[in-house]
Amino acid sequence: MQISQKISTFHGRTAPETGVLVGYGALISSYNLALPVPEKLCLISEKNRKYTTAEWEVFTPRHTPKDTLYGHLTFALKYEGVNLCLLKKLFQKVEKVEITEIVKSEPTGSYSRMIWFLYEWLMDELLDIPDLKVGNFVNLLNAELQYTGPEIISKRHRIRNNLLGTRDFCPLIRKTAKLEAIIAKNLSQQCAQSLNQFHKDLLIRASAFLLLKDSKASFAIEGEKPLHSRAQRWGKAIGQAGMNQLSTDEILRLQQIVIENARFIEMGWRKEGGFVGEHDRWTNEPIPDHLSAKWQDIDTLMNGLIATNQKLETSELDPVLAAAIIAFGFVFIHPLVDGNGRLHRYLIHHVLARMNFAQKGIVFPVSSAILNRIDDYRLVLEAYSAPLLEWIEWKVTAKNNVDITNETIDYYRYFDATRQAEFLYECVEQTITEIIPQEVDYLQKYDAMKRFLDNSFEMPDKTVALLIHFLEQNNGKLSKRAITGEFESLTEKEIEEIENEYNRLNS
Repeated sequence: MQISQKISTFHGRTAPETGVLVGYGALISSYNLALPVPEKLCLISEKNRKYTTAEWEVFTPRHTPKDTLYGHLTFALKYEGVNLCLLKKLFQKVEKVEITEIVKSEPTGSYSRMIWFLYEWLMDELLDIPDLKVGNFVNLLNAELQYTGPEIISKRHRIRNNLLGTRDFCPLIRKTAKLEAIIAKNLSQQCAQSLNQFHKDLLIRASAFLLLKDSKASFAIEGEKPLHSRAQRWGKAIGQAGMNQLSTDEILRLQQIVIENARFIEMGWRKEGGFVGEHDRWTNEPIPDHLSAKWQDIDTLMNGLIATNQKLETSELDPVLAAAIIAFGFVFIHPLVDGNGRLHRYLIHHVLARMNFAQKGIVFPVSSAILNRIDDYRLVLEAYSAPLLEWIEWKVTAKNNVDITNETIDYYRYFDATRQAEFLYECVEQTITEIIPQEVDYLQKYDAMKRFLDNSFEMPDKTVALLIHFLEQNNGKLSKRAITGEFESLTEKEIEEIENEYNRLNS
């Protein structure tokens, strides 16, 4: 069977030059695999040069693999890393005996053992091959290509399984220049050092403001403007993130906090299809932007997500990467009828807190950073959802919902979370370098202005808060309404003095 093919375009993607498609791309084409194309594909150049573009990794002719299943699998594992969803789709099409023959042809080879392990792990089925007794242990994931999890030794294959998750939920993250650069900044330590210079009482007050800010931002992302009491209630829940271990019961408890009025919503895991999108204005039929996991798969997926979360909590994986895997995995599965978005963002707080990314008592208002970059956020969600629409088959139900008719579980448990991790880390950086310092700075200036007003005018706290609010609203000047209303007792000289002091503090 010929696997390699010369191409200039592939699945609507233009190659940087005409060349031979190899590795995962060639396997997708030859075996007609039903999944989105990986973000990067591999090409053998005809011009003896090696380079990288946003969508292509171009190799010299000497890198050309043998044009066999084993040859392309070896090339892919060596240069592209492990793609669990693709490998699962491939193994479902390839005869079991063919994989067995590959392993028996090189029983101690590193890549044949990796293929052997991956087949049995993904298919949950043993090959007719005796346990390996000799040879060094080999890492499954190449740490130069992908981020790795805690090692689990497989004596049968003499493999160190360093996957990030479990069989039921295991997204992976590629190592990119962007992620490596931002991880090197050690933002957690940078945040701690920055906050250590402030008094504890100030940080407690800042945290209270940040909780409310994050709660309101999370509702705003959903297009909601909740009552102050509802925002406070959800902010209080965010403040407790990380205190309880993640479980099904904990997620359902949090859903009850998010959903103020459950009269028209079935709480708990979905018992029907789900999608994010619109309904046709004439027929009322679904127009999905995102198709949620089949409701029949939710128990398996969520049990896998919770188990993977427990595994990562005690690992050395960067906490922000772990948060991206768990939080975005949750929102892609979309296990609830309502509340998925806010719980998705709550899980970011939960993982960061459990993995001690920030000092106790300080909440990261990540939702505020997401709201500031709402268009990028939508693109990151669509980067996962849009390519999947082609591969998910569905029909309209009597209630104008969706009913998925093909097997889709692997799309939700074995996705590439690289773009989501990059986006989340950028939001965390903005939170640490801009949003938290701005809030602390605001409180310091507020306190200084309050002291000035106390000392000079003996104003009560309520009046101070109102006066500062008016100054903030009118760029450091008291409006005519304020002067002739609440503050009519102030003289012109006193007003000028107050305005000057406010502008001096905020210059």
